[in-house]
Amino acid sequence: MPTPLTLSAARAILDAALAAARQANFKPMGVVVVDAAAQVVASAREDGATALRLDIALGKAAAAVGMGVDSRALATRAKDLPTFFTSIAAVSRQPFIAQTGAVLIVGDDGAVLGAAGASGGTGDEDEQICAAGIVAAGLKHRL
Repeated sequence: MPTPLTLSAARAILDAALAAARQANFKPMGVVVVDAAAQVVASAREDGATALRLDIALGKAAAAVGMGVDSRALATRAKDLPTFFTSIAAVSRQPFIAQTGAVLIVGDDGAVLGAAGASGGTGDEDEQICAAGIVAAGLKHRL
């Protein structure tokens, strides 16, 4: 059984992701880290980030965990299957946003431990800071 994502690890991801955003001079961000059940472990919205940033970040992260792939792959799939993805979003108990900006956190065995999702920049920027946060926390991602 994989080691669960701890609060300490989630906070390290969150802090490193936000530091990466500041280092790159991105717009103010919201970042959410969820566990393998897409439940929030840690979240933060930077000063100046708009109101929906955490909701969007959670939707990206929950979608990635729910489908077992990063949100960039989901965005690509959603273009080919819009009705399917709209239906998933409608019935999911978690927010479900199939847009670039969330990265899966995986254990040494490749099992999904959770995901980090961000919102505030472009999808590429959101994805970049999530990956940076995961690596800085000493964990692995699947991009």
